[in-house]
Amino acid sequence: MDVEELVRIRDAMAARGPDGEGLWHSADGRIGLAHRRLAIIDIGPSGAQPMEHGNGAFRITFNGEIYNYQILRQELVQRGHVFRSASDTEVLLHLYQDHGPAMLERLRGMFTLAIWDEARQGMFLARDLFGIKPLYYADDGATIRVASQVKALLAGQAIDTRPEPAGHVGFFLWGHVPDPLTLYRGVRALPAGSWTWIDKDGARTPREYFSLREVLREAEDGAAAAAAAGPRNGLREALLDTVAHHLVADVPVGVFLSSGLDSTTLTALAAETHGAGLKTFTLGFEEYRGTRDDEVPLAEQVAASYGTARQTRWVRRDDFRRDREALLAAMDQPTTDGVNVYFVSKEAREAGLKVALTGTGGDEVFGGYSTFRELPGVARALGPLRHLPAVGRGFRWVAAPLLKHVTSPKYAGLLEYGSRISDAYLLRRGLYMPWELPDVLDADMARAGWQALAPRLSLRESVAGLASDFLQVSALELTWYMRDRLLRDADWAGMAHSLEIRPPLVDIDFFKRVAPLIASAARPSKQDMARTPARPLPEAVLNRPKSGFLMPVREWLGDDSAGVPVARGLRGWAHQVYETFTG
Repeated sequence: MDVEELVRIRDAMAARGPDGEGLWHSADGRIGLAHRRLAIIDIGPSGAQPMEHGNGAFRITFNGEIYNYQILRQELVQRGHVFRSASDTEVLLHLYQDHGPAMLERLRGMFTLAIWDEARQGMFLARDLFGIKPLYYADDGATIRVASQVKALLAGQAIDTRPEPAGHVGFFLWGHVPDPLTLYRGVRALPAGSWTWIDKDGARTPREYFSLREVLREAEDGAAAAAAAGPRNGLREALLDTVAHHLVADVPVGVFLSSGLDSTTLTALAAETHGAGLKTFTLGFEEYRGTRDDEVPLAEQVAASYGTARQTRWVRRDDFRRDREALLAAMDQPTTDGVNVYFVSKEAREAGLKVALTGTGGDEVFGGYSTFRELPGVARALGPLRHLPAVGRGFRWVAAPLLKHVTSPKYAGLLEYGSRISDAYLLRRGLYMPWELPDVLDADMARAGWQALAPRLSLRESVAGLASDFLQVSALELTWYMRDRLLRDADWAGMAHSLEIRPPLVDIDFFKRVAPLIASAARPSKQDMARTPARPLPEAVLNRPKSGFLMPVREWLGDDSAGVPVARGLRGWAHQVYETFTG
C-alpha cells in the first residue's frame, strides 16, 4: 500500500470533511484507512475516525448518519458493551462485533462504511439501503481502493481510466451515469443495499441485503388491510417519526424550502418537532421572479406561517457563470441535475448550517409525477403492439429522421417503446433515445455500451412481480431517477459546501410503514401527506398546481455555450458537462 496515495485520495475529499482528518495503516503496510470528518454527532475528539475497538480487533471509517444509534447503543450496553464515545460510529463497531454483516438489517440511516476485521484479515464494505451515500471501488488485481468519490480515486493517480462504454451510453441515455457504472472501466459503485467482503483473495461479488422491489411486492400482500383502514391511517405518525429521527444531531439542522408540498410539509412537521428557531432556505431564480414559476413568495409565506428563520438566495445568470467552473469541479460524475442543490447548499453553509432536510422522495412514494398517470395509460393503449415489434421498429425507422426537425425525437419511438410501462419509462425519462446515441458518441462505443447496459431488460427487472401499475411506476422512479440521480446529486452538491443533506421521505422505517398504504386502492396522495401537520399548510400551497422544480439552465447557457448548440431541453448542458469530463 502506498501511504502517499492514500493521503491524496483522502485529501481530495477535504470538502466532505473539513473538521478533521485521520489515518491508520497496518504495521505490514498492506491495509490503510483514511478519513475526512464533518462533525455532526459527538463533535469532539472522541468521535474522530478511523476509530478502533477491541484493542485494534476492529477499525472503521464511516460516512453518514445512523438515526437509531441511541436505541442500538442502549441494547448493546444491556448486553455488557462498554463505550468510550457518544458517537454513532462506535455503535457500528460494537454491532459488527456481535452480528457481523447481519448488523445491516438493524440500521436506520444513510451510510457507507468500511470495517477492518483483524482476526479474519478482511474488510467489510456496505452501503445504505437506498444508496443515499455513495461508495466506489477499483480493483486492479493487486490493490483494491475504496472511496466516497470517483474523483478521489482518480486523485490517487493509480486508476484504470479507460472508458467504460456502458457508462458513457448511460449518461446520454439518462442524463446521469446509472449505478454501478462510472465513466471508467476501472471504477464501480457498490450497489445500494449491498455489502461485500475483501481479503487476500480479492473482492467478493456484492450481496444484496435490501430490495425496493421486494418491499413493494410484500406491500401488495397487505394492501387490502391498508385500504380498509383508510389512506391517512398512520401516515401522520410515520411522517412525524421520520422527521424527528432526521433532526437528530449535535449541530443545528435546517430545511430546504420550496413552494412544493414535500418541503412545505416537512417544514411544518419539523417546526412541530423542533420548536422555535428552525432555519429554512429557499432558492429563487431572477429569470422567474414575479412569474408563475417563481416559488419564493409561497415559500416565504410558509416560513412566516411556521415562524422559521428564513433565508432566500436569488441566483442569476452571472452567479451561474461565476460558479460554473467550481460546480463542475465538485460534480463527481456527469449529470444534468444538481445545480439547484449546489446553490441552495452554498447559502445554507454560509449561514452556518452543517445539516439540511430535503423533500426528495415524496413524488416517488405518493405519485406526484405525471409519469404515474401517463405511463399506465400509454401502455394500456399500445399494449397489443408488444406482440408486433416489427411495426414499432418500422415506424421509428421512418419517422425518426423527420420528427427530429419539428418536435421531440421521442415520438418516433412511441409505438416501439410504449407498450410496456418499463419501456415507456425509458421513452419518458430518457435524455437521448437509443437510436440517437450514434449521433453523440462513437458508433462502436454506442453499440457496445447499449449492449452491455441492456437498459430495457434492467427496467423490466425493476418491476418484475409487481401487479399494480402505480407500484411499477413507483419502483422505476425510486430506482432510476431518485436513487441514481437525485440522491447522488444531492450528495456531491451538498458536500461541495460541507453540508450534509438528509431526506426524511427516503427512510427505511417510513418506507415500510407507507408501502402497504400506497399499494392499496385507497392509497394516500400528496394532498393527504400535506394535510398531516397539526397546523395546516396555507391554502395557497395546498391548491397550487403541480409544476416541478424548474431551473433556467437553458437560458443561462445563452451565447456562453462554447460552440455547443443550445439543444432541446437539457441536451446543450449535457454536452458541456460531458466535455468537462472527457475533453
